Amino acid sequence: MDTGDTAWVLASAALVLLMTPGLALFYGGMVRAKSVLNMMMMSFGALALISVLWVLYGYSMAFGDDVGGGLLGDPLEFFGLKSLMGTEGIDKGFAATSLVFTIPSLAFVAFQAVFAIITVALISGAIADRAKFGAWMVFAGIWATIVYFPVAHWVFAFDGAESETGGWIANKLLAIDFAGGTAVHINAGAAGLALAIVLGRRVGWKRDPMRPHNLPLVMIGAGLLWFGWFGFNAGSALSANGQAAEVWVTTLVATGAAALGWLLTERIRDGHATSLGAASGVVAGLVAITPSCSSVTPVGAILVGAIAGVLCALAVGLKFKLNVDDSLDVVGVHLVGGLWGTLAVGLFASATATAGVDGLFYGGGVDQLWRQAVGAFAVLVFSFVVTLVIGFGIDKTIGFRLDREDEVEGIDGVEHAESGYDFATSGGGGRTLTGGHLTPAGQADAEARGVNA
Repeated sequence: MDTGDTAWVLASAALVLLMTPGLALFYGGMVRAKSVLNMMMMSFGALALISVLWVLYGYSMAFGDDVGGGLLGDPLEFFGLKSLMGTEGIDKGFAATSLVFTIPSLAFVAFQAVFAIITVALISGAIADRAKFGAWMVFAGIWATIVYFPVAHWVFAFDGAESETGGWIANKLLAIDFAGGTAVHINAGAAGLALAIVLGRRVGWKRDPMRPHNLPLVMIGAGLLWFGWFGFNAGSALSANGQAAEVWVTTLVATGAAALGWLLTERIRDGHATSLGAASGVVAGLVAITPSCSSVTPVGAILVGAIAGVLCALAVGLKFKLNVDDSLDVVGVHLVGGLWGTLAVGLFASATATAGVDGLFYGGGVDQLWRQAVGAFAVLVFSFVVTLVIGFGIDKTIGFRLDREDEVEGIDGVEHAESGYDFATSGGGGRTLTGGHLTPAGQADAEARGVNA
């Protein structure tokens, strides 16, 4: 056991954990005022539920010894994690007896747990404003069990790391996905698309203004995501070493380039560079560099990020042409950005980076590119199809979507009996909430304050 590596991985796990509250702020600011609490609760609900499932059987399904041709880990091998506990005593510094490489197995458990949590939380943005909270929690548990835990086995379970035999993408296909372009972003993006289809469009979509109600929250959330993402990517080195430093730099520069690419696209297309565009560009860059951060040079990372910013800025408008209400652009940012970043390994990878592979533009031919494509589209199809089945199953049994009247009234009041903003105490008489709605006087007051209720 290496204490420096252990410290870095535990600190990285804490950074990634912070990303879920950051996502809650990012998503919460993007919805209307009557939905902000529910949007944030979907992230916090995922944080609570997946934490428990991961310890019980999720980690074992992802990193247990393979029981299905590279498709699934043994759910019982590490059930409850008791078998991973144990130290050598105070005289030996409580060194762990169960290791993954140079870190305690439980440090690896912690690090991978927060990946599972945020992957589930990411999906919620596609169905903002209209999903029952209880149905969302049921979906989150089923989806994590049937989709995320197996896919994490495919991508992250390397032979001999925790168990003897791991997943097929990591060990047989040999696709490079350093920190989760397939397992996290393509997986969540495809699931978000499926759920958006299952739940249908929001009441008033394309007709009513559905602008973000609090852009400062959005930018704070994006900043926390960028901060935490250094744990996400650099922490995936699982060691305090040169690879972690390399990945830290490529993550930084790709994200900056993506934000610039998105803002330039907005400026040319719309005549304005917006704060929402800057925040969205940051996330697009983070998504795209996640799979490729260990395989590209810093200049290559700039290209990956800049192209991601342009592609994702253009992709978010496709939902209007395709008539699919992906509320907060999970598909346009995470699915498109994840696909691009995963395929970019096959184009921009350089053997001078720690992954040690040359892509097409560096003389490596198409060998790595086809591997990346197979891994990416396998996860996309699996996640999309299985999520459709789960979503329709929940909708036909307990019901997934709010009633129309409840959606119009406001999901915060209906589902949580709360309001994100207490307008009654911010103004004079008559400016109160009535059944989740502002009175006309309150609406006028809210508009004057810049709040889209």
